Amino acid sequence: MSPCLLYTAVMLPPGSRRIAFLAGATLALVPDSALADRAEPQRAIEPIVIKLDIPAPDDSAGGILVADVDADDKMDFLLTIPGYLAVYANDGRKLWIARSDIVVGGSSESHGLPGLHGPGVAAGDVDGDGRCEVVYLTRDGTVHIVQGATGTSKATAKPPVPAGAAQWEQAMVADFRGGGDQDLLLQTTNARGYRMGRYLAAYAVQDLLDGKPPLWTRNDFVGCAHAGARLADLDADGRDEVLGAMILSAQGKVLARAVEFRGHIDSVFVADVQPQRKGLEVVLLEEGSNQIQVLGIDGPIWRNHLRQQEPQNAAVGRFKEGSDAIYIWCRSRHDKHQTPFVFDSDGNVVFEYRMDELAPPGWTDSGVEVIHTIDWTGQRQQLACAKERHESGDVGLFEPLSGKFVQRFEERADRLYVADVRGDWREELIVLSGRELHIYQNTAPNPRPQQPRLWTSRNYRRLKQCHNYYSP
Repeated sequence: MSPCLLYTAVMLPPGSRRIAFLAGATLALVPDSALADRAEPQRAIEPIVIKLDIPAPDDSAGGILVADVDADDKMDFLLTIPGYLAVYANDGRKLWIARSDIVVGGSSESHGLPGLHGPGVAAGDVDGDGRCEVVYLTRDGTVHIVQGATGTSKATAKPPVPAGAAQWEQAMVADFRGGGDQDLLLQTTNARGYRMGRYLAAYAVQDLLDGKPPLWTRNDFVGCAHAGARLADLDADGRDEVLGAMILSAQGKVLARAVEFRGHIDSVFVADVQPQRKGLEVVLLEEGSNQIQVLGIDGPIWRNHLRQQEPQNAAVGRFKEGSDAIYIWCRSRHDKHQTPFVFDSDGNVVFEYRMDELAPPGWTDSGVEVIHTIDWTGQRQQLACAKERHESGDVGLFEPLSGKFVQRFEERADRLYVADVRGDWREELIVLSGRELHIYQNTAPNPRPQQPRLWTSRNYRRLKQCHNYYSP
């Protein structure tokens, strides 16, 4: 596809402010009166509250992860801040807290991985004993493997660090050999200059513990500038690919590269953007050339932009009622008065609007951040959720195609995470607010209760672990 624009610019008639750009179709205009009549979104849901025995976060270091660490078929909560790894059971009981110099930090380009809100921890049955282990790195370069239910140490290793890096900064549970979650991907940045996670080492866990060489290494990986690599099994062969501006096979070979771009990649997402193609696709947001790319395992699929606006953050999902089509919602870069825009699965710009005119009264004019796609209603149509930008503020659910906010949660959100933790396959909002964890559940009847839990998807498990602020 040519990178030329696929929308038609027109003058808005008096009394209309929001426009849906529909390629090859009639433009849909929303009059001022409709915007003026927008209702305050619902506020009624009260959260489940878990009191935490760790300090409140005072910066962007550390994050949230969920995993079934105690083998009761319920997802538990792992939280990190500098100096602490805390694990709480699904019912709110404290399981264990480790005082440890765990590798978490600020912006990865300045401080290294895992980047803003990156949890710096992974979980899975990495030794094949049928129980969950927790894996993390400390700043002395040690990989720690501990029992998920108790935090008791099971093993440590100190793998060699590539020339040009100071230490390994992130460990991810992976499956590169088709035998289950018994591999690890280690990643780190260059020690000098603008730091990028170019160094990778894939290990079989037992080989790592035995001091044996890695399965493969690379020193030229191009991924997101602000986050670690993402893992997913794009081609359903039972092994993980490593994802960024290049797609690496389970053997570390380059399968595909993004179209050449200026600058760097801000965010990386995975979705079945074009179901007619085999496998899943990778969505890339560029900063510099300010484009959106969709990359398949066989190569680039499309690349496009809207008036060279920087997309910066995105949500990717089934956002149209009654349709399984995938849309890519882009927030825009503006520090204030954001103007989101939306691409369809073929790269056509189909919607653009001004968030100020649709956000709830009193919402910050800096817009939204930490944007997640969420299965909230139980219907096929997904929503997006986000917190108020640049502050510990409220959280909202909104419809990406229209910008309409459907639920507002009065909060002081320091972190926001989305996962299925209550067991009915729908996803919950998980908010870290100071020294409390708040879990918001949709209390309306589930219209499709027989759906399998999202955790049955291997890729869901991977993507819920390999995340941070820029790539939720």
